Amino acid sequence: MRKPPRTATPMKPMHMKATRITSTSIMHTIMTTTITMIMGITSTTTVIPMLMTTTSAPAVGSALMGADAGALYRLMTWLSPAFPVGGFSYSSGLEWAVEAGDVSSAETLRGWLSAMVTDGSGFCDGVFLAHAHRAVEAGDDGALRDVAELAAAFVPSRERQLETSTQGRAFIQTAHAAWSSAELEQVLSRCEVMIDRATLVYPIAVGLVAGAHGIALAPTLHAFLHAVVSNWISAGARLIPLGQTDSQRVLAALEGVVAATVGRAMEASLDDLGSATFRADLASLRHETQYTRLFRS
Repeated sequence: MRKPPRTATPMKPMHMKATRITSTSIMHTIMTTTITMIMGITSTTTVIPMLMTTTSAPAVGSALMGADAGALYRLMTWLSPAFPVGGFSYSSGLEWAVEAGDVSSAETLRGWLSAMVTDGSGFCDGVFLAHAHRAVEAGDDGALRDVAELAAAFVPSRERQLETSTQGRAFIQTAHAAWSSAELEQVLSRCEVMIDRATLVYPIAVGLVAGAHGIALAPTLHAFLHAVVSNWISAGARLIPLGQTDSQRVLAALEGVVAATVGRAMEASLDDLGSATFRADLASLRHETQYTRLFRS
């Protein structure tokens, strides 16, 4: 007789610790394995918590910037084209240079502005700003008065005098009204007595306000020269004219020139002042009698 088929006997469960497999533990295992395979990390006990931790945006900003966040915010505001100093009205003689044919393209504009930054008013204004900033930090009213008077006397033409003094006064007035501080109030009250408002030219005004607010010199100089060069390029874009992309190419090409000039200006004494851009100075003089004009200088 045929034997009846055996009935499958259920296997006894092995003795195991009760473990719940959840989606979180699976994801943890996958991430651990992936990180280990890709990066060769042998211990992931500290890696996984870092990846899984969510940090709020304000905390990240505070950690990265710290006390410099406020200084950066103020510099970006004060030296923005939107700050009401009227910089768009002036070309620093560039309008005559375009009329005379000295500047007619992006390349010639770059060369003209490179010379102005390196060996002309860009470098000189940087030196004046640096010395005004240091005088305010040191509380040396005599040094501040002397550098302010020298900066006003260093301007080569009547229109450039109008340009830098008007922007300087506007900068002081707006910063004082919207960004006042106890230190700035004290500095300005002393300036009222010892410095004529006509001598508070633009670089002196920026150095004075930044120094009173405790903003470091190096970023102040970088922001100032960037603003000056950007305004010149904006004038050139309207005069030549240039497209937006070509204008940005000129600004990008001058990055190293501005950085090098900042370094020189920070180390220069007042005896190192001097200009070798005679053609640019002549342009600011000739602009006064130019027949048709878009700009005030």
